[in-house]
Amino acid sequence: VQLQASGGGLVQTGGSLRLSCVASGRTFSRKAMAWFRQAPGKDREFVAAINWGGSSAYYADSVMGRFTVSRDSPRNTAYLRMNNLKPEDTAVYYCAAEKTEFSEVGPGLSYDYWGQGTLVTVSS
Repeated sequence: VQLQASGGGLVQTGGSLRLSCVASGRTFSRKAMAWFRQAPGKDREFVAAINWGGSSAYYADSVMGRFTVSRDSPRNTAYLRMNNLKPEDTAVYYCAAEKTEFSEVGPGLSYDYWGQGTLVTVSS
């Protein structure tokens, strides 16, 4: 599985962005997808994940209620809608896919395929 993330950019505090992650291959619809981010000088952190069927999602506390993860399996694409952005959301955002298939999302799920990252900058 190859992943290509896009949609990052510069936005003011309170603004919105939608990130996209396009996957290659025929297994996208069977894989849980996730978004992670890494801010300058910090470790990569989990942001959100969606299960293979799109019926359940899991979020980090820091983005709960502001971010929404979704997927369009016929288009092999996952999305991260980000509303009410804050300066602390500034980071490179990465999409990821699980190595196995048909997993439910939650702590401990391993993601083995990664996109190249897209930069989100939120100005104050």
